[in-house]
Amino acid sequence: MSSLKQSPYILYSDGNGHIFEDTTLYAVGRSGWDAIAIPKNEWIELPEGGSLYELPGRRGIGIDVKTGGMRLCEKGWAVAAFIPPAHTGFYIAAYETMDDAPTLPLFCYTAAGWLNNKFYVPATRIEQDIRQDCEGYDWVTINEGVDKFLQAYPHNRLVKHLAENCCLTYHCPAARNYFMGRWECPIPSSPACNANCIGCISFQPQEETITSTQDRLTFKPTAEEIVEFTVPHLESAPYPIVSFGQGCEGEPLLMWETIRDSIIEMRKHTPKGSININTNGSRPESVRILCEAGLDSIRVSTNSARKHIYEAYYRPNNYQFEDIVESLKVVNSFGGWTSINYFVFPGMTDSVEEYEALRKLISETNLKMIQWRNFNIDPDWYLGKLGIAETGACLGMKQLLELLRDEFPQLKFGYFNPSIERIKGNFEADFAHH
Repeated sequence: MSSLKQSPYILYSDGNGHIFEDTTLYAVGRSGWDAIAIPKNEWIELPEGGSLYELPGRRGIGIDVKTGGMRLCEKGWAVAAFIPPAHTGFYIAAYETMDDAPTLPLFCYTAAGWLNNKFYVPATRIEQDIRQDCEGYDWVTINEGVDKFLQAYPHNRLVKHLAENCCLTYHCPAARNYFMGRWECPIPSSPACNANCIGCISFQPQEETITSTQDRLTFKPTAEEIVEFTVPHLESAPYPIVSFGQGCEGEPLLMWETIRDSIIEMRKHTPKGSININTNGSRPESVRILCEAGLDSIRVSTNSARKHIYEAYYRPNNYQFEDIVESLKVVNSFGGWTSINYFVFPGMTDSVEEYEALRKLISETNLKMIQWRNFNIDPDWYLGKLGIAETGACLGMKQLLELLRDEFPQLKFGYFNPSIERIKGNFEADFAHH
């Protein structure tokens, strides 16, 4: 927790990559459509691995240091922060959008400020696991790992995809960890999807005003390809997890037969580690079959615990919100670990209505964990696409987290899929040994 004596000052950009502070304005945050003052105790220093970007065509909103009234910063473009994995933001950057402003790309836009030569953001570290902390990555080791694995699996299309696309082109943290021989190993599994998410990072229609940040997987992996590189990982990596389903592909449950065959084969070779699926949870029957084969955990992605908000964003084909709830119940019935990958949008996530719906979801499914992920999307564009003019009364993200902790003491908060050692042992263990 910070102990700031005053609010940080607003930041602005000159449009040429230079960022300045304006000491006539205090920085404020945004919740839904509203600009609001941020309590001093909710600011933390911008974490290592965070970055700042300008928001073209947008003027920052701040509180006038002299009058205490809100006004625009006319000096340049608004500025927002990207906060690194393991951190959850409490407020979006507050700005007014000009008529000709371009749609923002698919990043998170956390409020940011400046005080005493330091950048500040309203956020918290939600996860102690250091697995994606930037100082833990070593490119020499990563590049050696890429060369080693490409030689070891010369005909494996998945290893090639993970090396050339995920690791070396997109610098995916999970892929980098795999090539460093540790922790969670990603298994992209499906080129196809049964949702049409508005903010899909791997597929956007040509006529859309945003571009996808990654190219989607283009082939269907075989069980042999999957087993070939995952079994050695489960056998040798510390705290090993293998995860079907990544953000850069379609929906893995559409490939459930291949995944089932892979799980059965993996478990013939090794009992070690954890087998996880990251999914939209659209096919509970397929999830049941995977649990029977030996699936240990599921992470279901959602922007909301409310059906109408979920379906407006995911635009599902041949499934509905009730199916994702059922998938969580299925895994729970097998004694498996259940998480939701919960896209945090301040002003929506912490609204009273959403809080009530989330409480119901946690109770109904006996949910084990919430991964509080910052939502990578242009805020105006998202609310506009969903047709949301009013977000209703809000609790504040900090308050929401506290209320849920009090009501559901068993529920874990985090950002990553936990290893089987954490699930079965001390979940809050010290991560220094990683």
